[in-house]
Amino acid sequence: MLEIQNVSVSYGMVKALHAVSMQIQEGTITSIIGSNGAGKTTIINAISAMVPYQGSIVFNGKPLPLKSNQVVRKGIVQVPEGRKVFAGLTVEENLMVGAYTERNRKQLPQLLKQQYALFPRLEERKDQDAGTLSGGEQQMLVICRALMGSPSLLMLDEPSLGLAPIVVREVFETIKRIKENGTTILLVEQNANKSLCMSDYGYVIENGRVILEGKGQDLLSNAKVSEAYLGGKRKPTC
Repeated sequence: MLEIQNVSVSYGMVKALHAVSMQIQEGTITSIIGSNGAGKTTIINAISAMVPYQGSIVFNGKPLPLKSNQVVRKGIVQVPEGRKVFAGLTVEENLMVGAYTERNRKQLPQLLKQQYALFPRLEERKDQDAGTLSGGEQQMLVICRALMGSPSLLMLDEPSLGLAPIVVREVFETIKRIKENGTTILLVEQNANKSLCMSDYGYVIENGRVILEGKGQDLLSNAKVSEAYLGGKRKPTC
């Protein structure tokens, strides 16, 4: 579905990505793991055309456009780190913002119904100011807001960051359901154990370079990954 070839990104004199190449297969969950500052978010920002890059990014056989709004219209939607809800708007108004690319307005009630089925709590709070939701509820909202655009590829940036463990489990279970419903997922996540457990394929980024790649379960059993990202666990649990 998505092919990244020799993509490099610089911020001024600092090179954030060094000729990164990746492939994301349709119908899969692909994880990118690595430490803070490794370049994980820069990769998905390049895909979203939020930063200039060298190299090529091809989606469904065609080069991606270089404007973010056009990337979204192609079917790629990013859920940014930090649960950026629109405070002052209700939950349902936030969801409607996510559907701005939907030309058939008659589909909106069905899209809302799908999101409320995914997270029933959002329907309970649909008239509540989004800024007053808990952290977990806000994370649910930004995921559903992205799904209102009916993406082919959903990119999630640190969806578990700052959430309580019980909420993290709920978010990851929801990510699995989204995949089962037919959406391809690119997951950037510091929780390497959980992300690799649920991923079909994974990439390890270090200092802006891909240093390892493979099936999620294979990376879980890799000694280097275990030492650097799993606390030295030899038998991580899924």
